[in-house]
Amino acid sequence: MRADADRSSASPAPTRFDHLTLGQRVRFGAGQGRASLADEIERMGARRAMVVAARDERALAEALTSGLAVAVLHDDVVMHVPSEVAARARRVAAEHDVDVLISVGGGSTTGLAKAVALTSGLPIVAVPTTYAGSEATDVWGMTELSRKTTGVDPRVLPRTVIYDAELTLSLPVDISVASGFNALAHCVDSLWAPRADPINGAMAVEGTRALSRGLPAIVEDPRGIGGRELALYGAYLSAVAFASAGSGLHHKICHVLGGMFDLPHAQTHAVVLGCVLALNAPFAPEAAGRLAAALESDDAVTGLARLRDRLGVPAALRDLGMPESGIGAAASAVVEAAPESNPAPVTTESMTSLLRAAWRGGVER
Repeated sequence: MRADADRSSASPAPTRFDHLTLGQRVRFGAGQGRASLADEIERMGARRAMVVAARDERALAEALTSGLAVAVLHDDVVMHVPSEVAARARRVAAEHDVDVLISVGGGSTTGLAKAVALTSGLPIVAVPTTYAGSEATDVWGMTELSRKTTGVDPRVLPRTVIYDAELTLSLPVDISVASGFNALAHCVDSLWAPRADPINGAMAVEGTRALSRGLPAIVEDPRGIGGRELALYGAYLSAVAFASAGSGLHHKICHVLGGMFDLPHAQTHAVVLGCVLALNAPFAPEAAGRLAAALESDDAVTGLARLRDRLGVPAALRDLGMPESGIGAAASAVVEAAPESNPAPVTTESMTSLLRAAWRGGVER
C-alpha cells in the first residue's frame, strides 16, 4: 500500500526543450482555392506573379490564376530539382522581374519555387495538389551529379499555404496513397529526429491518426472530399512537425536513394518507411507505442504494414527501378549522412541489411 502511495505522489521528471514554430498563414477550405489565392495576392500587393506548375497541371494552374497579374507561367518542373532546372527557373524569374512565386502542384513544384526563392528572396504562395508537405517547411533540396543536397533557410518557407481538397480530386488513388505515406514518413521521423520535442511529437501523432483514416477513405471513395481533407490536414501537421524536428534517418535514406538512382520520391518514402520503423521501434518504445495507438494497433510496425497492405502501397525498391548492385554504395552514403540522434545504431552493416530488405520488399526485425 505504501509503495502504491509513493508512486502516485511522485513528481514527474522535469521537461526541458526548445521549440521553434514557423510563421506561416494557412487557408483551408474545399472549393475556396481560387478565391483564397486572389485574396492573398491582393493582400501582398503583388503585381507580377511567376506561376510554377508541372506541364500536366498547367491547365489547373491557369484556371486558378485566371484574372491575376501573371507575368509568366513556368512549367519546366523535374523531380528532385536538378541544379540546371533550378538555374533556368531563376533566370526566368529575373527576366520577367516577378514579385511573387505561386506554386501549384506537388513536392517537385514546391521544391522548384523554393530554389528560386532561395537566391532571390521572393515570397511564395503555395497551392498543394498532393500530400507532400513541402509547402509547410523551410527545407530546400536540389540534386547535382546524382547527389541530393538539402538545407534549411527561412527564405524558402511559403508565406501562405492554400489547401483546397477539391484540387486533389484529379490525383490518382495510387499516387494519393504514396504521397500520403510520404506524409506519414514525416510523422514517424519527427518522433526521433535531432530536434524532436513534445510539441512536434503531438503533431506527428495527430498527423498519423488523420492520415491513417483519410487515406483508406480516399481508396474507398476517390471523389469524396472528407477523406482528402483528412489527408491534407494530416499532411500539414506532419510537415510542421518535420520542419521543427529536423530530418531523421528515414529522410536521409530517401534523399540518398533519390539522388543516386532518380527514384520516384513519394513511392520511395512509402517503401523505406516500414524498414526504418522496424529498425528504430525497439530502441524508442515510447514513440513506437504512440504510433501504434494512432494506427489503432498493438504494434507500430504491424499497424503500418497492415495500412500499407490495405492501401496497396509499393513495397519493394526493386520495383521502383533501384539496382541491387547499388545497395552497398547507398548504405555507405547513408552512414555518412545519418543523424547521431537516431535511436538505433547506424552502421554500414545495419544500413546494408535495411536497404536489402527494402529492395526485396520486407522488413528486418
